Order: sequence, then C-alpha cells, then structure tokens
Amino acid sequence: MELRHLRYFQAVAEELSYSKAARRLCIAQPALSRAVQEMESELGALLFDRGGRAIRLTPAGDVLLRDTALLFERLDEMVRRVRRTAAGEEGELRLGYIGPPTRGFLGPLLKTYRKRHPKVTVVLEERTPERVAEMVSKGRLSIGLTRPVLAADSLGLKSMTLWEEPFAALVAADHPFAGTHALVWQDLADQPLILLARREGAGSHDTILAACEEAGFSPKIVHSPSVIGTVLQYVEAGAGIGVVPASVLPQSPLVHLLPLEPVRGVPLVMVWAEEGNDPAVTAFRDLVSQWLSEGRLQAKG
Repeated sequence: MELRHLRYFQAVAEELSYSKAARRLCIAQPALSRAVQEMESELGALLFDRGGRAIRLTPAGDVLLRDTALLFERLDEMVRRVRRTAAGEEGELRLGYIGPPTRGFLGPLLKTYRKRHPKVTVVLEERTPERVAEMVSKGRLSIGLTRPVLAADSLGLKSMTLWEEPFAALVAADHPFAGTHALVWQDLADQPLILLARREGAGSHDTILAACEEAGFSPKIVHSPSVIGTVLQYVEAGAGIGVVPASVLPQSPLVHLLPLEPVRGVPLVMVWAEEGNDPAVTAFRDLVSQWLSEGRLQAKG
C-alpha cells in the first residue's frame, strides 16, 4: 500500500462520491475505483458500503479515515520540520491556548519571545482545555495555556499555575439581575444555570458546584456545552444564567457580566509534557516564569 492509495481513499471517504473524488484528485474514475478495491483486498476489509444509491463508509472505513487523517497530519509536520532544518531555522513552538483568559497578555508575550528567538517558528492553536491537554500529551503541541482537566495526571503532564481567575454570572440584558452590580452565590438558587461541561474543565466545574453547596443549594443545571461561546449563546437566548470565568467579556449588549461573591476562582495553568525539553519550549517556559514573577501576566480583556 502506498501513500497515494491512502490519499485516494481519503478523497472518496470525504466526498462519498467516486466521481467527485476523481475530479478532486485529477485522475480517471476507473483508476480510482481500482485503487480502492486493491486497498480493500490488501486489508481484507470492505471500506465502503456500495449497496444503496450513495456509498457510505463501513465501520472499518471509518477507522481508516480517522487514522489516515492523523497520519497525514504527522507527515505534514515532518515535512515542515525537514524544511525548517534545511533552511537553518532553530526549531518550532506549537502553542495551544484557550482564548479569553490569555487575551490580555499572549500577544505581547509572543512578541517578546519572537524578538529573543527570531528563528523559532511559532504556531498557535486555540482549542478547548481538554483538547489542549490531549494534544500536548501526544506531542502535537509543545506547550499549553489552559485550565486544569481531569486527564492531566494520567496524561503525564507537568504544570505551572499562572493565576486564579474569579467566576462571574452572565445574564441576559432583560433579566431582573441585569441592573445589579454584583451577585452572591445564593442568588443563583432556583435559577436555571449554564456551565461549561465538566470534561472540558473539571476544576472549574467542581469549584462552581462547591460554591453553590456552600451557599446552601444544589444548582439547577440546564445546559453543559463544550465551548464557552455556546454558554454565551444560551444566555443571549434567555435559557438561563451562565457561570463563567471573569475574563469572558462579551461584546454583545444582549448580556451582562456580574461579579459573584464571595470570590471563587479557577486556575489558568501552563502545561507541558515531561519530555518537553526542546530549547524553543524551555525558552518559552522561562519567559512565562519571568513574566509571572514580574506580575506581567494578568487576566484581563
């Protein structure tokens, strides 16, 4: 089996059409069909269900498609590294991050880093906290700026806490609470609440539940989406009150952000793999540590 066979399969699997895949690959459709059949024969498994009017992936084909995407991602990464080495560049920093809490410092931090290490290629990827941790553990990211997640220990990640960020209540502009300056946790009793899913930030989720318990009530959670933007959408739609980190500063006039008292916080952490001793990565960690000691890292919009 050659790489071209996998590219042929990937095109057919994504298009679910031999004719469209053939046009995309600029090859004859019979040759494409033959190549896929050769793959199926070599693998001893049918990759497509051709029984209906449209073809569909079989379970075996679905597995191959996912693994093929990973293979080509790693292949592309290898090619980039070879080209950087040939060009005399000094490494790569692949930084995963979550948006709102890094908004106030990440740009200036990276500008300083690039001045100190101009030959290092910096690649940025904004992801959910769980995805950042997973990608760092697999070596697909060099380092992450994220929230603590359930799997961190099992993934073997090292971490450094940058700060504790307070929670706030996100309410619709027409909500009775919108005219107040702050809320206490007890105000959320019997209110429909919208929290980020626990799998995307166990520390955050559990801290909110503990704060509600300390205030004497069990929260009425109506939605637990995977990304913070969806929390904002639910609040705008009047589905309930969001409990979010204070760095979530909505631009929409349809929602208001109110401090919650007493203050309860969620950490922002820097994570890296135990074997993450690449000079470019070490230099970034050192810079973050310096800025932290100088008080230059702040949770602000």
